[in-house]
Amino acid sequence: MNQPLPSKSDSGRALGAGEYWYEDLAPGDHYATAGVTVTEAHVVGFAGLVGDLFDVHMDEEFARAQGFPGRIAHGLLGLSMADGLKTRCPVRLMGVATLGWSWSFRAPILIGDRICARISVRAARLTKRGDRGILSLEMQVLNQSGRVVQEGTTELMVRRRGSPESTPAS
Repeated sequence: MNQPLPSKSDSGRALGAGEYWYEDLAPGDHYATAGVTVTEAHVVGFAGLVGDLFDVHMDEEFARAQGFPGRIAHGLLGLSMADGLKTRCPVRLMGVATLGWSWSFRAPILIGDRICARISVRAARLTKRGDRGILSLEMQVLNQSGRVVQEGTTELMVRRRGSPESTPAS
């Protein structure tokens, strides 16, 4: 898969492998994840897990009758896989918790598509207590053709160096 092209908001550093604490990051910093191929097993497993057995995900003929080239992955499966790619990436944000999502599904993800995520820091602010920070991350999910199939923002609470949870308990 080709590396994703830079986004308009990619004005900062391209981040390399390593751990990044709140104070290490600035708006514009960006990175791309590895890719993963969406399989039949992903779609069927997700359908069973969440109970979404809608025909466009499970029935090839129905999906084609709706104008798709075949069955499509659940939108939330694509979002979940993108978040997993972010979490297991060699660029490791020292996260505590995801606080929310604002997300759009731009194009279908088909079984057999290979997706990756492009992630950029949009904004950063300290929490009220100041012991952690909150990053606003812009994410785009691209398929093997470089087409944006999903995009949006997420708020991620991130640890600060020297905060109580950044040092192991004795």
